[in-house]
Amino acid sequence: MKKISLIIIVLMCQFTAQAENVKALVGGMLIDGFKDHPIQNSVVIIRDDKIVAVGQKGQIEIPQDAEIISTEGMTVLPGLWDMHVHLQINGHADYKHWHSTYPPRFEKEIMPASAHQLLMAGVTSARDLGAPLETIINVRDAINRGDIPGPTMYVSGPFIQKKPYPGTELYRWGVDGAKDARAKVKKLADAGVDVIKLIDQDQMSEAELMAVVDEAHKNNIPVVAHAHRPEEILLGLKAGVDNFEHTGLSTAPEYPPAVIAGLRERAAQMNIGPLFWTPTVEGLFNYDYVKNNTEKLDNDSWHLDMPQDIIDDIKGSIQHPDQLPYYQITSKRKPTLKRKFQQLIDAGVVLMVGTDSGIPLKFHSQSTWNEMDIWVREMGVSPMDTIRGATYWPSVMMKVSDQVGTITPGKYADIIAVKGDVLRYMNLLQRVDMVFKHGKRVK
Repeated sequence: MKKISLIIIVLMCQFTAQAENVKALVGGMLIDGFKDHPIQNSVVIIRDDKIVAVGQKGQIEIPQDAEIISTEGMTVLPGLWDMHVHLQINGHADYKHWHSTYPPRFEKEIMPASAHQLLMAGVTSARDLGAPLETIINVRDAINRGDIPGPTMYVSGPFIQKKPYPGTELYRWGVDGAKDARAKVKKLADAGVDVIKLIDQDQMSEAELMAVVDEAHKNNIPVVAHAHRPEEILLGLKAGVDNFEHTGLSTAPEYPPAVIAGLRERAAQMNIGPLFWTPTVEGLFNYDYVKNNTEKLDNDSWHLDMPQDIIDDIKGSIQHPDQLPYYQITSKRKPTLKRKFQQLIDAGVVLMVGTDSGIPLKFHSQSTWNEMDIWVREMGVSPMDTIRGATYWPSVMMKVSDQVGTITPGKYADIIAVKGDVLRYMNLLQRVDMVFKHGKRVK
C-alpha cells in the first residue's frame, strides 16, 4: 500500500512539473544584461514562458522534479536582437531579378526560411525594415501564433520616401505632400506596423518630413531613418527621428562638424531618452575577406527551409563576389568605418546591433554574430557593451524592456547558451548551442 501511495505521489509531482513546464538551467556563466560582471555557476528557473528566479547554485532553490538542463562550461545570455533585417531577401546579388521573380513566394517560403535561420542563430527578436505590408504582417503574426518558427518580429512594412525607385513599389511608398505623407503613415499604423522606416528624407519637403514623423509619433510608433548623407541626418534630427541606420557618407573620412554638433545636442536631451543608432558595419567590413575566401559562402546554414531552386539561384548570383556592383566602392568605404563608428560613440548616441541581413552575400544565419565580432575585434567595443547592444538596448528602443532584453524574473525566457566564454571569444556566437524562446527550447 505504501509503495502504491509513493508511486502516486511521484507521478503527481511529475505531472505538476510538466503541467507548469518548469526548467532549470544550471551551472553556466550568466550574462544577465544588467550586471557588468557575469554570474558564475548560475541557475535560471523558467516556469512556462517566463523567468521566475535567477541566481547562483546553492542560493536558488530548484523546484522538485523541474527539468534540469546543464549549462556547465557555457555562457548563458539573453536571446539576441538583430535590429535591421530583411526577411524578403537572403543574400541574392541581383535585386532586380529577385524582386521580379520571387514576391509570390515571399510569404510561404522565403520569409519563413529567413526567420527560422535567424532563430537558429540565437536571434529571438528582430526588426524587419522594408517589406510588402500584408506579407510581412502575416509572417509576423504567424510567428507570434506559433505557426512557424522565428524570432519575435517587429516590422515596418514598406519604406516611406519621396519617390520609390523604379520596380520597388511593392515595398517602398512615395509621398506627395504633407497630407499624403500623413495618410501613408496612418495606413501603416492602422495595419499594425511596429515602426516606420524613412529614407531619402533630404529629398522630401520639410513639411512632408515633419508630417511623417509627427503622424508616426501620434500613433506611438517610433521612426527609423537612413543616415547616408549629412542632410539626411540633420533633417532627421530636426524632425525627431528616433533611430538612425547605417554609418553612411560613402567614402567621406568622417562625419562633418555640423552633424556631430547635432548629434551631441540631441544626445544631451535626457528628457526624451537616448538617440539610437544602428551602424550595420559588418557587411562592409567583412567584404574583402569574403570575396577572397569564398568557402565561407558554402556554409549551408542559409539553406535551412529554403527550396532547392532558390538555393541554386542564390548560389549562381554570388559565384563571383569580387565582381558584384553592390560592393565595388566598399574597399574605399572600409577605411572610414572605424573613425565614423568612434565619432558616434563620442557624440553620445546609443549603438545597437543590426546587420542589414539579407543583402548580397549576407545570410540570416550568419550576419548577427559577425556584426558583434566586428564591434569587439575591430571597433574596440567591450564584449559586455556589445552584448547589451544586441539585447538590452534594442528592448528599450522598442519599448518592450519590461518583457525581454535581460534575464530577469518576470520577463519572457528568451535565452541562449553557447559553449565557452563569449566575453573572451565573441565569435563563439557563430555556433549557438541552445535557444529558448518564451521558455520553449527550440534548439
